[in-house]
Amino acid sequence: MKQMRITDYGFKIGRYPKGKLNKITDVHGVKVGHFTVDTNQNKTGVTVVIPCEDNPFVTKLTAAAHVINGYGKSTGLMQIDELGVIESPIFLTNTLNIGRVHDAAVELMVKRCARDNVELKSYNPIVCECNDAYLNDIVHRAVGEEEVFSAYEASVVDFVEGDVGAGKGMSCHQLKGGIGSASRLMDIEGITYTIGVLVLSNHGSLEDFMISGQPFGAKIKAIQATENEVEKGSIIIVVATDLPVSDRQLKRLIKRVPIGLAKTGSYMGHGSGEVVIGFTTANRIPEKGNYMIDLIQDSNLDGPFHALAEAVEEAVLNSMICSDRTEGFNGNVRESLKAYIEDLSEQKEG
Repeated sequence: MKQMRITDYGFKIGRYPKGKLNKITDVHGVKVGHFTVDTNQNKTGVTVVIPCEDNPFVTKLTAAAHVINGYGKSTGLMQIDELGVIESPIFLTNTLNIGRVHDAAVELMVKRCARDNVELKSYNPIVCECNDAYLNDIVHRAVGEEEVFSAYEASVVDFVEGDVGAGKGMSCHQLKGGIGSASRLMDIEGITYTIGVLVLSNHGSLEDFMISGQPFGAKIKAIQATENEVEKGSIIIVVATDLPVSDRQLKRLIKRVPIGLAKTGSYMGHGSGEVVIGFTTANRIPEKGNYMIDLIQDSNLDGPFHALAEAVEEAVLNSMICSDRTEGFNGNVRESLKAYIEDLSEQKEG
């Protein structure tokens, strides 16, 4: 059954046109896979963003990383900053599973390179995390090699959003958070390009939550009489595009992510980790020899800047509206935005 997303409730986010699926996978070659652990003890999982159809270790992708607030435990970012490429899928999980997922990511690429007859002696797996301990018994590290391999093998173009994969135990603005996505199309000198975003949302206070610039979080707080929580947690944002840009230009682009986060009410507090990884499927880097790349003018980045902010805003909202009410470890509960959305839609139109 098709999931209801934020625009299905009558909310319009931005003005740029959306891609076919309005997901990160509107960028050709990108796929997303999940494995969800859903037991009385554990509400967690792993999500993998596969950046291309071929082996990224052999022909790397131009990339950039940006740490907005560094309260996090991600792996692989230092080499992205140094070399401006990724050679790995992007794996998302919970905080204490970083090591186990990293190990599985290495084994996954070892097997892939052996199959492709490629020598592998060094590898930079990208693993990012958010802390799902409110709903998940996080010290029982329930994600390992089997779960990572299963998520990878389950990767598809039209993937599910919400409380799935790495998003199973996540919270957003004191409601249920998780995996969300959105995309935007833009025309630059007669050519249509795509920007896609996937978020793992686990941040924010209810009182600050906004949709389309309206303070709906305060209205929800009045309904459910929830005490405000200090903003902590994290959000991981993966940005994919087919724009012909350099790693420097990608860095400029992904620095605009906070605009979209702020439009949903995030203040990126002391204890909240916000990490962005961006890559382009254009300008692939061959294993050997010199190469040439195609670049857009920096003056043409205004449209992508705007489009990215829109996609980030919508992806966060989709991560919430696609998630179901979840009762987790120790009886902790996160209610779904869906429980309030009809009333909010009426207030919006009124």
